Amino acid sequence: MILELNASDDRGIDVVRQQIQDFASTQSFSFGVKASVKLVLLDEADAMTKDAQFALRRVIEKYTKNTRFALICNQVNKIIPALQSRCTRFRFAPLEPVHVTERLKHVIEAEG
Repeated sequence: MILELNASDDRGIDVVRQQIQDFASTQSFSFGVKASVKLVLLDEADAMTKDAQFALRRVIEKYTKNTRFALICNQVNKIIPALQSRCTRFRFAPLEPVHVTERLKHVIEAEG
């Protein structure tokens, strides 16, 4: 199971307390068998309020056994240190223009 939120739209503490905590606290089942882990995907997490980030930190600590959290952000310095310390950071370099052009050509050809 996956919960995907755009944190620039849903960035307050109520979202963390209601949607994220509710999702993380429930057990998921797949075809009658207990599923192993769930994923919370937060895009633009750097737009979350500080209070929401502190609440998220507590949710991560409590539900880390059955839920994984992926925070996608543009400015890591806007993520509180207490939350950063609970994450593994992956940095992605911008794509080279030639690769973007190649992909766009492929999409144009595929779409006709």
